[in-house]
Amino acid sequence: MVSTVSSCERLWINVRLATFDAGLAQPYGVLEGHLLGTRGTQIAAISPQESTDLSGFPGELIDGKGALLTPGLIDCHTHLVYGGDRTAEFEKRLQGAGYQEISRAGGGILSTVRATRALSEAELVRLARPRLAALVREGVTTVEIKSGYGLTVEDELKMLRAARNLERELPVQVRTTLLAAHAVPPEYRCAPEDYVELICRELIPRVAREGLADAVDVFCEDIAFSQSQAERMFRSARECGLGVKAHAEQLSCGRGAALAAGFGAWSADHLEYLDEEGARALLEAGAAAVLLPGAFYFLQGSRKPPVPMLRRLGVPMALASDLNPGSSPLASLRLAMNLGCTLFGLTPEEALAGVTRNAALALGVGARLGTLAVGKQADLLLWDLANPAQLVCEVGWGEPLQRVLRGEDFHV
Repeated sequence: MVSTVSSCERLWINVRLATFDAGLAQPYGVLEGHLLGTRGTQIAAISPQESTDLSGFPGELIDGKGALLTPGLIDCHTHLVYGGDRTAEFEKRLQGAGYQEISRAGGGILSTVRATRALSEAELVRLARPRLAALVREGVTTVEIKSGYGLTVEDELKMLRAARNLERELPVQVRTTLLAAHAVPPEYRCAPEDYVELICRELIPRVAREGLADAVDVFCEDIAFSQSQAERMFRSARECGLGVKAHAEQLSCGRGAALAAGFGAWSADHLEYLDEEGARALLEAGAAAVLLPGAFYFLQGSRKPPVPMLRRLGVPMALASDLNPGSSPLASLRLAMNLGCTLFGLTPEEALAGVTRNAALALGVGARLGTLAVGKQADLLLWDLANPAQLVCEVGWGEPLQRVLRGEDFHV
């Protein structure tokens, strides 16, 4: 915090700040009686309003009239660029078919691969735009978008370019992740090692060289990629200067989280079968455990991620929508927060920290996003709410009064 506002261009006064600063004792990091000032794209001042002289302030004064000011929300795990739909799988699951059964029968990820390959980059952008707009309307200012429905060099690049283009279409920051290791493509069914080699030798270096991805993700499961295959891809990612993430421990305890942590992963995601060894590895690496209650809900899961253990150990827990066409067709981060509480036992404060402070950690941007603090990027939301928990409890209404991205107001 600073005590001067002289350098600020904009000031929010008469607001309650939910900073999500873990160092503050108050729930949600709430600061009462404080103002917040910005200069350019950054937060420049947070100070007690009563002791701040506002006379003669030459900039813009925004009177919050007691409203709640929070950081922008962050959806740190989505697959929202894709073609086709998988409504038929939803019907099959309701009749008792399982995720692995559908996958092995040629459905699941590979059915979306076929539809996505058939579309152009422009068509992918057009289809993805309303999905992303739904998140932005709720208050999402940063979103991660994964590839993984192309599974060829050119189709994966096409998906990543579409994701980058969405940042120019809508007022949101996009972080992109290469998930070419989402499934073994049909062309390599009998030669999966050759596909891993293609990813390591050609695809990862190319996306790094062209600036199309921030991180590399691997689906480390029996129906996807082994530990040894994941290790090769993680090593290639690190050699090319990209972050590391993992789909891990969703269907079995495959030790993917611990493996990713050994490469300095930003996160491991899903984690229903995570054990204490894996959780401690994440803690040591400073990685986030990303929980995805949407997939648990749509797949009618029976095994929950070990939230009490993660809480006991102090592993940062993030939450995300996992927006995708099959296992989580959910374009609502606020509903994901609600499900995180009702299904996984998170508190509302943990859920909100999971889509702000800890979600930023999961995307490797914790130094500049996720909390209200001097020097952080000015991504702000003003809400007509008395209690931050309303953002978790109340679903389907209550858009922000004001949205600010990089210090500038925006509308959806």
